[in-house]
Amino acid sequence: MNRISKYKVWIGGAICLAVIGVIIGALRPKHVSGAQPGASPDVEVVQVEQKDVPIYGEWIGTLDGLTNADVRAQVTGYIMRQGYQEGAFVRKGQLLFEIDPRPFQAALDQAEGQLAQAKAALANAQAVQGRTELDVNRYTPLAKEQAASQQDLDNAVQNNMAAKATVATAQAQIKSAEAAVETARINLDFTRLVAPIDGIAGQAQLQVGALVNLSSGPVTSVSTVDPIKVYFTVGEPQYLAWRKRFPTEPSQRGHGRNSDRRFVSQSVQYSASRRLWQSSRCHPAPTKCAACSSTRGVRAPRRVPGRGCRWRR
Repeated sequence: MNRISKYKVWIGGAICLAVIGVIIGALRPKHVSGAQPGASPDVEVVQVEQKDVPIYGEWIGTLDGLTNADVRAQVTGYIMRQGYQEGAFVRKGQLLFEIDPRPFQAALDQAEGQLAQAKAALANAQAVQGRTELDVNRYTPLAKEQAASQQDLDNAVQNNMAAKATVATAQAQIKSAEAAVETARINLDFTRLVAPIDGIAGQAQLQVGALVNLSSGPVTSVSTVDPIKVYFTVGEPQYLAWRKRFPTEPSQRGHGRNSDRRFVSQSVQYSASRRLWQSSRCHPAPTKCAACSSTRGVRAPRRVPGRGCRWRR
């Protein structure tokens, strides 16, 4: 029994020593290889400076051109060709759509033919009027000398007056025919739907083969994008904070003397200066679009105005 008790004591002592060694090893600081003992870490120090800092915000916005010109059909016909790519930049006068021009070309040819007939009728009337005027000039001295009857002179005068009236009628018909030719030429030009301004062409609302007329909606639209407008809803807390800081119109004008931005129904509109009212300061407009990855934001390539876009400052 004494021998077993001694073994238990030795075993308990060994376990206690092992536990004490583990505790000492855990509490002892470890030595990092490569680090110089006693070296102090480098701490960067900067001077405290008081200044205004920009306040950034992020909202979901919608692009809209500064000028949006609708392109509508002014004659009735079938669309034969689309001459642009949606979202591409177009110049003023560039062809966007072409309506079947054959009926209008035929109408122009017919009007030109009627104009030629009216000119021929005028030439004939002028010839007749010239002959009747010669009769008047011939019968006038003969009637004075009683070599011709007064009745012959009166008939010549009446025929001359009728011939002059015929000439006037022919001239009026020429003007009417010229107006018809001009109308037919205008209608023929209307078969070419061209861009009214320089800008980005929007999505085509009608496709090739569609029938268009005066009552049809816009075929497409062209929008200017430099400068461009961005509409987005401002959060109510930001808007109330801005109104609290600048409650009057003079204070708002004083704050934005270098900017022309203003809140309209809790919406902010960008224009040429590309700056906005935001909280208590005026900050630059967005410079990068997260959706189209444009570097400037206001010239998004292949972007159709009116689509949603997420702007990031």
